[in-house]
Parts: sequence; C-alpha cells; structure tokens
Amino acid sequence: MIEILERTKDFKHKTALLVEGKEITYSYLHSQSDLIASCLLGDKEDLYEEPIAFLIEPDDKYIYTLWGIWKAGGMAIPLSLSAKKEELEYCISDTKAKRIICSKTSKVNKSLLKIKNLDLVFIEDLHLKEIRKLPDLDSERKAMVLYTSGTTSRPKGVVSSHKNIFSQIVVLVEAWQWEKEDHIPLFLPLHHIHGIINSLLCPLYQGAKVTMLGSFNFKKLSEEMMKNDFSVFTAVPTVYFSLLENLKKNTNRELIKRFKKMRLMMSGSAALAPEMHKKWQDLTGQEILERYGMTEIGMALSNPYKGKRRPGFVGTPLPKVEVRLEDENGKEINAEGVAGEVLIKGPQVFKEYLNQPQKTKDSFTDSWFRTGDVASIEEGYFKILGRDSIDIIKTGGYKISALEIEDALLKNKKIKECAVIAIDDVKWGEIIGAAIVTKDKEELNLGEVQEWCNKYLSDYKLPRKLLNMDDLPKNSMGKIMKTKIKGLFS
Repeated sequence: MIEILERTKDFKHKTALLVEGKEITYSYLHSQSDLIASCLLGDKEDLYEEPIAFLIEPDDKYIYTLWGIWKAGGMAIPLSLSAKKEELEYCISDTKAKRIICSKTSKVNKSLLKIKNLDLVFIEDLHLKEIRKLPDLDSERKAMVLYTSGTTSRPKGVVSSHKNIFSQIVVLVEAWQWEKEDHIPLFLPLHHIHGIINSLLCPLYQGAKVTMLGSFNFKKLSEEMMKNDFSVFTAVPTVYFSLLENLKKNTNRELIKRFKKMRLMMSGSAALAPEMHKKWQDLTGQEILERYGMTEIGMALSNPYKGKRRPGFVGTPLPKVEVRLEDENGKEINAEGVAGEVLIKGPQVFKEYLNQPQKTKDSFTDSWFRTGDVASIEEGYFKILGRDSIDIIKTGGYKISALEIEDALLKNKKIKECAVIAIDDVKWGEIIGAAIVTKDKEELNLGEVQEWCNKYLSDYKLPRKLLNMDDLPKNSMGKIMKTKIKGLFS
C-alpha cells in the first residue's frame, strides 16, 4: 500500500490542483493515474520496480504520470526539462529505462528521438478507458530515482523507497503544520526533492491546494498572487533575489501585502544569506523559515514554525531525524562553535546509490549517512558552513566558509550578487576568489572590496589579487557562471 496515495483518496471532490485556471480534484487525479497505471501494466500484473522515466511539463499530467507509475509498481525517474541530450542519455542508460513517458508538446522530444533503444510513450496517445486491477505494493519497494547535481563527479542516482518518501512527507507536514486549507504556488523544478516533496506531495498529502505555474516568472506569479490567497510559499535564494529586485520597482503595494498575509514562507536548496533575510523582512514583514536537506535524506533540519528563526542557521533536527557532527578523525563533536561533518540517521534516508554499491557503502558509517556538508552548532541551532568539497576553502591552515564571505560582501550596498570559490594556489593551497555583480553598473575597485572584507572578516587577513576570467580554473566555472561576472578578486 502506498500510504501517500491512500490518504489522498479521502479528499475526493476537493480541489487538488489549479492549472491555467482549471481546477483538478483529488478524485480526478486518482482516476487518471489509475488509467495510466493500467496502460503501463499492459498484460502484466505488476511492473516489479521497472524503471520508467518521464519528461512531463509541470502541470496536472505530471501528477497523473508519477502516481500512475507508482500504482503500476514501477520506479519513477523524473527527468529535467532543461537537460541536454547527453544528460538525458546518461540518466536513461544508468537506470536502464526502456520506456519514457513524454508529451507531444514538449520541446525536448527531438533529443529523445536520438536516443537508441528507447520506447517513447506519448501521454496523449495512451488509451485511458479501462481501469485494471492494480498491484498491492509493499512500502519497502523502490519508488523513485532522483539525480544529484554532480558537483564533484557524474550525477548519482539516489534511490528512495515508498517508505523513505512517506517518512519525508509526514515529518514536514507535522513540523510546518500543513492544513487542508493551505494553498501554495509551485514554480520549482519537478526533478528535485524541493519541488516534488516540499512543494507538491506535502500539500497534497494534507488535502491542500497547489497552483502549478511552470517555471518561475515574476509577472505570472504576481498575477496569481493577486487572484489567490496563498498561505504557504517556498523558493530558492535566487527567487528571493529576483522578488526583492522586482518588488522594489513595482508600485503595486497590494502585492507586497499579499506576501505579508502568508502564514509561512520558506527558503532552501542553497543557503540564504542573513543579509537577504533582513531585506525580505524589512520589505514584507515575513521571517523566512530556512531549513536543510538534500536528495539523499529529504529534510533533516529546520528552523521552528513557532519559535525563534535565526537567519544564517538551519535550526534543529526534525522529528524522527538524528543528527550528529564528526571531526576528521570520526570523533563526535559536542562542543558548540566547532565545525564538523553532518551525519544523518532516520527512516527518511535513501536506500542506495543506483548501480554504485561501493559508493553507497562508503557513504555510511554505522548506519549514519555522511552528507559531506560541514556545520557547527551555536545556542542549539545548526549553522551550515558549506560543502566540504566546494564551500570550505582551505587556505594557509585556515578553514573558511565561502558562505560567510558571501554574506559579508552582500552587506555592501554596491554589491547586488556574488559567488565565492576556492582557487588552487601553490603557496597557500587555496586562495579565495569571488565573482561580483554590482548594482546599477556602479564602479567597485579591488581596494574597496579588500577594505570591506577586512572590516567584516577581520580573521581572514589573506593575500588578495585581481584575476581575469581567463585565470579562473575550469572546474570552478559551474558555480561562478550562475552570476553575471563583473570582476573577480581572491
């Protein structure tokens, strides 16, 4: 039995989704997904975890497809609509999927057509007429494969069971007090856990309403905000950057009031600088709730729904989640203010990395999952210092958090955006590099930046020099290219 789907049957004629003004009820979600499951089964009684990929626009058909795969006993593989042919080919080959469900309206079909030995199933061509007897499923069944971002190697397929997914959902429903009266706008990608679990399955589990908006677009979101009383909002830091920029230009004060009225606003998938917290609260009065999670574990830490939310911190362990910090020698860290790797244990932790048994084994220590993230504890709250392989800069014997430097830079009124990285250096091991976007094309010279950093980061008195883009190591481009680069210092 898939507990998530069984529970949603109780909501029947209640509206589950709003798509382009069209209301979709919970009953209709189930009837359509039952039909898709029946088509996928064909003459089989059970798909027995057959990997089925799908590449569907973020609308009601996405839910029909996901639930249909699950109900037929398949293992769902949601793919990115923005992925290139090589990326799609890698994921399909890695999962050994023979079938992929897509829409005739999708722009990526040309890429799919070039992949050999792949059966394209167009959702418009499915004969949705007869509902067959669907299999009974155990909660330990493999349910979904999501691919990590692949920051240090090829993306890894993270396999989660129905039990893992259920555990992730019920924890968040309790912690963030989801109610059937809630209404959330969804504009996050649906091949990542933030969009699938936090923004879609959590509200549906509780009988709430989801307005599906496709990708983030300020104009479209604004229009929907004026038509609907949204109560919950979750986004990534780049969305909050965009919202702040657009809301300051926008003369419609009613739109800001709509944000003020929400009961809960959250941020995740990357660290939101404390300076951004402050700017958002000054504009809307909302205290953003920041949390911490990853593909392998769902959400593990969260600031409280009721209680003190601390900017720059990700709160305390969620219910049924165990968290510990370890030093480089594997010794548990109990002292506050001491950095260590984050280890997680709980029923929400994934089953395995697909086709990588050794990597799976190496990622656990006595059933504790090693996240690779570094954090410290201050006054009981966890503070994520960054990814050990990316955000922790090891220079001259120091371990420096790139996230803390980014936050210091954002306090400068001339700086609009920035990204800090480590650059290899013979003498220092690594030196600090930053890409900076200034506001309104303001001039900002190296001396000003050095002075500013020394003011806010007095402990980091390290050599700095101007670098050209040509000097930037190729393996650093991934993070840097997310901003429009005006200058770089290290």
